[in-house]
Amino acid sequence: MRLVIHRVDFNFEGVYTRSHRTPREGFFKRKIKRMKIAEYLKETRAEMRHVNWPTKEQTISFTVLVIAFSLVIAFFLGFFDFLFVTLIEKLIL
Repeated sequence: MRLVIHRVDFNFEGVYTRSHRTPREGFFKRKIKRMKIAEYLKETRAEMRHVNWPTKEQTISFTVLVIAFSLVIAFFLGFFDFLFVTLIEKLIL
């Protein structure tokens, strides 16, 4: 009795097929369906309608939060940079 093991590959068309190819060979030889530019733009526009966009107030508050956080981190890094430079200068000179 002989045991044969098949690998299952997804062929990008919604159908599972059995394949005897090696993983590397199968990946590069697959034909991928190309989408036309007009179809791509149409589908992109449809998906953009489903996006939950933030309100103006949320956008402003998140922007202020990011700027404040960036300033705190910059001060923190600047302080330690100054501290380490000062200590190295005193140790070396």
